[in-house]
Amino acid sequence: MKRISLFVFLLFASSVCANAQNFVRQAPEGFDSLRADLPHGRIDTIHYASKTVGVTRKALIYTPPGFSADKKYPVLYLLHGIGGDEKEWLNGGQPQVILDNLYAEKSIEPMIVVLPNGRAMKDDRAVGDVFDSVKVQAFATFERDLLDDLIPFIQKTFPVYADREHRAIAGLSMGGGQSLNFGLGNLDVFAWIGGFSSAPNTKRPEMLVPDPEQARKKLKLLWISCGDDDGLIMFSQRTHNYLEQKKVPHIYYIEPGVHDFKVWKNGLYMFSRLIFKPVDESTFSRYSVVGEPASTNVRGVAVQVGESAIETQ
Repeated sequence: MKRISLFVFLLFASSVCANAQNFVRQAPEGFDSLRADLPHGRIDTIHYASKTVGVTRKALIYTPPGFSADKKYPVLYLLHGIGGDEKEWLNGGQPQVILDNLYAEKSIEPMIVVLPNGRAMKDDRAVGDVFDSVKVQAFATFERDLLDDLIPFIQKTFPVYADREHRAIAGLSMGGGQSLNFGLGNLDVFAWIGGFSSAPNTKRPEMLVPDPEQARKKLKLLWISCGDDDGLIMFSQRTHNYLEQKKVPHIYYIEPGVHDFKVWKNGLYMFSRLIFKPVDESTFSRYSVVGEPASTNVRGVAVQVGESAIETQ
């Protein structure tokens, strides 16, 4: 009996140690550095007919190293900010480098990543006054373009799963707001949702999650992150506060930083490691400010950044 008890204890201890070793609080140094000694995925341009806009639109698509048309892949739709287009992530964040490095470490599930232009209008270039009301409205219109045109095109053209459990959406700034709006507004379409430094286009939380019980049942992962010195942090904070109050499981990750790609690249690294695999909600409270201890909250994380406190209600 003693031997059995000792064996069970050692098995439990080794499991705890393994989980502790696998837990990552931030992207390591060099996570976004191009390495020539490993396989690389591909970035291609695709064209799809948009009935929503009435034109043929462009998007970029990343296919992972070793991509095969003979197997199926989950899909991450990765959205840009108000001043960008389908190339913003590519130019500022090099997601293909981040993902290639993660594949080499066997840290993420093979996936296809679609980088669309979230400004759904005939002239969707990021030129002139990007804050013009017509252009801002085009970001809201993109919901229909995404659901009715782009996703069906991807499903017809590439070997991807068509169920919600294999579909994720995430984005930066304006794209973060879109991801929360479209993802939480369409839980029958998306099970994995990430908002990085979400902008003022983010709907008020009671509109985002009018039915907390449904959100609890359907969400696989809801990720909300922001830099502690970002002037837009209040939009992430109010969403977190509401979700915590309604006991909707989510990760609230605040790191030192501002409204820039340093924060967004780390967000992509962290989020992509978690999606399309089993999720342990008990770990959510362990995500916090880099270098700071997490709070004891079970359903979300409330943290303090130096002298600037982020207060939860």
